[in-house]
Amino acid sequence: MTDNAQIIDRALGRIVAGYVFSQRAVEIDRAIRARLAAGEYDALDGTALCAAVTAHLQEVCPDKHLRLLWQEEARSTETEDDDAGRAAFLALLREQNQGIRRVEQLDGNIGCLDIRRIADAGEGARAIGAAMELVAQTRALILDLRECRGGSPEGAAMWCSYFFPDDQVHLNDIYERSTDSTRQFWTLSHLPAPRYLDRPVYVLTSATTFSGGEDVAYTLQALGRAELVGETTRGGAHPTGRHPVTEHITVTVPTARTTNAVTGTNWEGVGVRPDRAVAAGKALEMAHQEAIRRLS
Repeated sequence: MTDNAQIIDRALGRIVAGYVFSQRAVEIDRAIRARLAAGEYDALDGTALCAAVTAHLQEVCPDKHLRLLWQEEARSTETEDDDAGRAAFLALLREQNQGIRRVEQLDGNIGCLDIRRIADAGEGARAIGAAMELVAQTRALILDLRECRGGSPEGAAMWCSYFFPDDQVHLNDIYERSTDSTRQFWTLSHLPAPRYLDRPVYVLTSATTFSGGEDVAYTLQALGRAELVGETTRGGAHPTGRHPVTEHITVTVPTARTTNAVTGTNWEGVGVRPDRAVAAGKALEMAHQEAIRRLS
């Protein structure tokens, strides 16, 4: 049986080796090992251990993607390669209709898309295009991201591309520590459905909105293309890898960072703040009413 010292040692090894901010990783390692030496984790196990270590990780470095996670069902401790991880992600998206829960036409010919995951730009392109085709003739569009918990950076760029006229808009950059390289994300030149131009766009957010969902919301807001309605989001801007520590514990390690082309920063730790703050449960009603008023 793996004891707590071994669990924490393995988790910290992954963090030190892969965390996007290498100097912060050293500080994290020092702080958590000091707590371990002081016996703070001796009486903890399972969910309690994961919760305590996660809280202490984020106390040193307030990164919402930096976590120790407990899962009841035992899983393999073999490190999943990139291809296997991508295959699992794509399979999940297929089960969830590429993250698109609902397409609706509201009163006043206002379109509404309920998006729960940000799909891969390759496999998800047809579904994203089909959704955009169905709202192509609406007078305004509401993107409901209140339950969107993340997804693909490439997919986020595809969703955003529909709201700009061409491929000349620089969206953001992602720096990857492992390769010491930066990838630029721009609007796409070719899309499988008509672009949605010269009409109002509203994005609904909540305290649940996270990661890839925040990417879409933040990018459209920063570029002045959408008005955000709802709550401040969770605040996770760093692409992340997952590493098994035991059969029941996984450490998630942010390996990259996003920089928006307009603001020069991102939403990590602070969330995306709405233009119109309202309880998440009332955001759809407010956005719909505002769209009707604006188009009257």
